[in-house]
Amino acid sequence: MNPRINGFDHQRVTVADGVALHAAVGGSGSPIVLLHGFPQTHLMWRHVAADLAADHTVICPDLRGYGASDKPAATDPDVYAKRTMADDIVALARALGHDRFALAGHDRGALVAVRAGLDHPEAVTHLAALDVLPTLDMWDVLRGTSAAVGFHLYLMAQPPGLPEQLIAANPDAFFGHFLDIWTRDPDAIPAEVRAAYLTASRAAVPSIVADYRASAGIDVEHDTADRAAGRQLRMPVSVLQQDWGAALGFDAAGRWRAWAADLHHRTVSCGHFMAEEAPAEVVKALRALLTR
Repeated sequence: MNPRINGFDHQRVTVADGVALHAAVGGSGSPIVLLHGFPQTHLMWRHVAADLAADHTVICPDLRGYGASDKPAATDPDVYAKRTMADDIVALARALGHDRFALAGHDRGALVAVRAGLDHPEAVTHLAALDVLPTLDMWDVLRGTSAAVGFHLYLMAQPPGLPEQLIAANPDAFFGHFLDIWTRDPDAIPAEVRAAYLTASRAAVPSIVADYRASAGIDVEHDTADRAAGRQLRMPVSVLQQDWGAALGFDAAGRWRAWAADLHHRTVSCGHFMAEEAPAEVVKALRALLTR
């Protein structure tokens, strides 16, 4: 039996022509949407979602191209642009009856959340980002030998063909590598959950690569245009991340402040998968954000 978020119902919701998202939905009250990262699914929010559902409607989708959501072919760069993926999330929330909602994302999901906040400020009331930098800043801080930590970003940025072949040759080794090295507490991702992540990722190699490829192309174009125009996130923003700034030599809070005037930024001591390693800390931060 596949692991699930306790007490949540599962739905498939059409969000665009030929694209439906799978979402776990639970609780009641003001809505918050939780977006997963790589190489995971909505299941990464299982602890946080169950807690928040006590007084919020919690919506946990699989992003386009991941998990049980549809995986359209990347026939053009827009298909997996964060702008398109953000449009999916706004359409999902509206289909479930919510024109305005809070939004939290981890890793890839945080990039989608930021794009949703920039493109749909009328819809996103509060925004949280876990352990990521905005796309432009991510590429800017990866320099010299320290950039080796992000080797997968460069691999999946290559033109279609080679990255997909290399990853598909041993997907469990590739995706499992990140589940292992980015986790400080291995018990936070139990065997059945790890297996679910690997199964989902194994079935989504082309779309996962397309998501990353977009972040080296069209996403950069969109973010560059926003920066040139001086656009910022207007809603309250909270960021939790590991101390990558100290490791790679940049001011993480300063990078985020350029995008968000109303910012709470905090470093954490757990590993990358903080919603699983330190769910109580994440819940506390999200509840605090929702009061701002």
